[in-house]
Amino acid sequence: MLMTSDIRCGTVFRSGNDVVVVQRMLGIKGGRNGQVKKLRVRNIITGQTSELGLDMGEKFEEEHLDYHKMKLSYVDGESYVFMDQESYEQHELTKEDLGDNVGYMTPEDDFDVEVAFFDGKPISVTLPTAIVRTITYCEPGMKGDTSGKAFKPATLDTGIEVSVPLFCEIGTKIMLDTRDGSFIERA
Repeated sequence: MLMTSDIRCGTVFRSGNDVVVVQRMLGIKGGRNGQVKKLRVRNIITGQTSELGLDMGEKFEEEHLDYHKMKLSYVDGESYVFMDQESYEQHELTKEDLGDNVGYMTPEDDFDVEVAFFDGKPISVTLPTAIVRTITYCEPGMKGDTSGKAFKPATLDTGIEVSVPLFCEIGTKIMLDTRDGSFIERA
């Protein structure tokens, strides 16, 4: 069984009669009746995208999928082409299929990803937990801002924006947690 707190981007589970894949984490809202995790999910069978709110105590049936280690070969417009490292087969996923994971990978990367297959069709990608990216733009830090407790926005080489400590500068290589996009350390 899968708990709501275990659900991440790329997780595939059964919600009612539908098999859905999580494309984007929209956040957690607290309220009088407890916390609710908001997700954008895509129905694997129909292809419909919708928003879903899940109570933190809910349990779901995890779908059993085939996983293959692959590497991002190239990007062709909105399509991301992955190649199996053993059979050299190529499989295509759209930017929409990848969801938030798009901002963490480029064809020049060194790491393998796990591509999930449902009935022989690729549906999602699971990235390594920690990856290294380079900062391409951020505001300069002020002298004395080295505590690491305050953060500023920074743009990475893939184009996404993340929060980094004030001591980070343009050209700094940083390690990120791909589950939530948080800064781990300098690389």
